[in-house]
Amino acid sequence: MYIVDFFRRVTRRSNIPVLIYLVLNVFVIAGIIALLFGSTGKMPFWLALIVGILVYGVSLVIALSPFGEWILRLQTGCRKITDQAVLDYMMPLFNEVYSRALRIDPALPRDIQLFMNDDESPNAFATGRKTVCITRGLLQMPPEQIKATLAHEFGHLSHKDTDLILLVSVGNMIVSAIVVVIRVLLDIFHIVMSFTALFIGGSEGLWASIITWLYHAAISVCVSLLMWIWTKIGTLLVMKSSRANEYEADEFAFRLGYGGSLCALLNNIGGKGAQGLFANLVSSHPNKEDRIARIRRLAAARAAAKAAALKSAAGMNGQNTRPLIK
Repeated sequence: MYIVDFFRRVTRRSNIPVLIYLVLNVFVIAGIIALLFGSTGKMPFWLALIVGILVYGVSLVIALSPFGEWILRLQTGCRKITDQAVLDYMMPLFNEVYSRALRIDPALPRDIQLFMNDDESPNAFATGRKTVCITRGLLQMPPEQIKATLAHEFGHLSHKDTDLILLVSVGNMIVSAIVVVIRVLLDIFHIVMSFTALFIGGSEGLWASIITWLYHAAISVCVSLLMWIWTKIGTLLVMKSSRANEYEADEFAFRLGYGGSLCALLNNIGGKGAQGLFANLVSSHPNKEDRIARIRRLAAARAAAKAAALKSAAGMNGQNTRPLIK
């Protein structure tokens, strides 16, 4: 069952930072609800927390639906490929990698589709449950490196990393929408009170209007600052998880047989690692040298295991062919 498999995979250790952020978002929603409705004494925080959980539950349903996936495709400019020449070139590569991925993970959806956006830099990404999107620039890369790129993205789909992106995106949309609504209401209240003080209060009303404007500006700055801090916290937590997931997607591509091509791809398109503490923290991908080194370690470990198995088999054959009488 998909939901059971989804929760099993998203609770992996590498996804703990994202899960922490999702839980914190629930408390943020609950806190906002408590501030709006708890002042009357009719809604204690525990009830606001339940409402927050229910709201996030609705967001989960929306996020994991085809509608949520469509929203992300729209945001990232992914469209169906209509150029027949591109389809004739890409679909055999896509289907080859897809068939290998299904052998590794039969639980992958059987209707994953290929999309493309107009970015001229060679890249690709997976989103939602059934979307792999390549950039137009990827078409310029060698076929084996294109297949390695696709294998990496199938790794993300297999590990449910893209479902987490859906949850985080929709969750942030809910928090942002609530904040926008609150700010609009505050703006309306501010405008009404300012004009009321200005036209009814005379000179005293003018000072009251100025104070109201200053108060409103201070509130707006505080709200903006809090949202900026919250976004930065979310970025740090999500990017920490993303970097760990990149290594796992690399390993999935290696298991599919595209380790060497993936190393070549990283050498061709991978830039330098982020410089500085904060830049490194907010980077979603590990340093390319680290990724290549890890793939090579996987290859060395596989070669060593294969050599040991051959040696063991040779030893067994030698034992079986020893003469019974010397």
